[in-house]
Amino acid sequence: MGAAPSGEAIEAHARRVIARLPAEFRAHLGDIVLIVEEFADDETLAALGIDHPLDLTGLYHGRPIGEKSVFDSGALPDRIHLYRQAILAEWCETGVRLDDLVAHVTIHEIGHHFGLSDDDMHALEDAVTD
Repeated sequence: MGAAPSGEAIEAHARRVIARLPAEFRAHLGDIVLIVEEFADDETLAALGIDHPLDLTGLYHGRPIGEKSVFDSGALPDRIHLYRQAILAEWCETGVRLDDLVAHVTIHEIGHHFGLSDDDMHALEDAVTD
């Protein structure tokens, strides 16, 4: 087995997933910042009530598109965080292909941006995965 994929490799795959989204979704993702970090920070974990950093693979920070207002100017851009170590741990534990796992986490966080239900997130995931 070789070296674990880098944060750059995970980001590149997440960007490929985003590029395969239907145009009506991609049109509303232009301002979202994609960030790959090793772990979620302690403050984020505490705010979510999560005890162990390997229990959080991704997180959406922002307001779902349906809740946005023209009065939101000056707000930070929406962000999708992918946590590399947690993704790698889940990959090792489950045996799911890494690209499928990264796609799943990425789509799930994008789904929060759009306020999608779990069923809608799964349908979107099915539309972009091989």
